[in-house]
Amino acid sequence: MATVANTVLTTAAVGNREELSDMVDMITPTDTPIYSLAGKEKASSKHPEWEYEDLDTPADNAQPEGNEYSFDAVTAPTRVGNYCQIYTKTFRFSGTQQAVDNAGNAEKRAHELMKKGKALRKDIELSILANTASTNTDPRRSGGLPTWLTTNDSRNGGTEGGFSNGVTTVESTGTQRAWTKALTDTVLQSIYDAGGDVTTVVCSSYNKGVFATFMSDANVAEFRYAAGRGTNTIIGTADIYESPWGPVKVVANRVMGTGAAYARRVFALDPGRIKWMTLRAIQEDKVAKTGDAENGVLIHEGCLKVTNEAAHGVIADVYGLTAST
Repeated sequence: MATVANTVLTTAAVGNREELSDMVDMITPTDTPIYSLAGKEKASSKHPEWEYEDLDTPADNAQPEGNEYSFDAVTAPTRVGNYCQIYTKTFRFSGTQQAVDNAGNAEKRAHELMKKGKALRKDIELSILANTASTNTDPRRSGGLPTWLTTNDSRNGGTEGGFSNGVTTVESTGTQRAWTKALTDTVLQSIYDAGGDVTTVVCSSYNKGVFATFMSDANVAEFRYAAGRGTNTIIGTADIYESPWGPVKVVANRVMGTGAAYARRVFALDPGRIKWMTLRAIQEDKVAKTGDAENGVLIHEGCLKVTNEAAHGVIADVYGLTAST
């Protein structure tokens, strides 16, 4: 069917204002489970250090009357540390773009500043998850959680990293396998025996689904659900594992989905013994304009503090993205 002659069409009009939604949909998730659960401390140098020590092993402590004391050697605390890493996010807008009426103000400096702040937090989360050794070289790097954990770890041919000679070292990866309840129980018991109190397990979104299948284990109580006369629900998920060593919340971490290198571990954490140390809080670094463009810089400086690695654990070398990757 032909268009009526001399009809003014929208394709030819030049004065129509585009109809855009004033609500900008921020679909990129901002949740950062480990960074969020970690306590926050102030760092006073680029290389914060701390100490931890262990109690004596329980012994048969019965002494005779009139005993002449013997004195035990005092064991010095273990001294460890990490290096503060510098994180930045940058952007630039022309003066004209700042001046024009923009739908939702999604392409304005203030909005971009907010968005970059959320993205920077996710970069921090990624550095916590990374198998990256601490280093004082330029650029300095904060040692990631995988490089700290040595006492309570389950591996499949890989080797642990650990703190040595003032820095952490990377772990080597082994052959991937499926995450199972049995692997989890082994690590949770090891942490408990070492003195840790795990309340949170952090895994990839794929492995959160694997966790839901733990309910099919022969030693796990079945779900019971009273069916009513109305709409009923199929229950195919779980969030809390009532382990023999206490209840544990299992949390999916979207940042792990960045790649297989991050998704291949399941962390069992004692939140009271993991911190994020801040040398410079997330802030805007005021920088000069470049011609008719306004520059923006967000900067942060901080590092991971694992107060005592024996309070945590890792199930390494697991499939984290699919049943085979």
